[in-house]
Amino acid sequence: MLFRKFLFSLAFNSSLFLFLIIGIQNSTTKNKVNLFIDETVNLPISFIVGTSFLSGSILGSLLSINTDL
Repeated sequence: MLFRKFLFSLAFNSSLFLFLIIGIQNSTTKNKVNLFIDETVNLPISFIVGTSFLSGSILGSLLSINTDL
């Protein structure tokens, strides 16, 4: 059951990432991300927002909420 949930989450988020890559090809607005150590290269803002959404979706799907009280 857990493996099936993980496999579905991986397939779903991979397809969303593919659509994200296809969709941002004509993006002209770029920005740098300030990390603790250094800055990244210029990335489209839609890529930054999309990858943060997808990483949150992956991490959220791996958490299990125990509703048995």
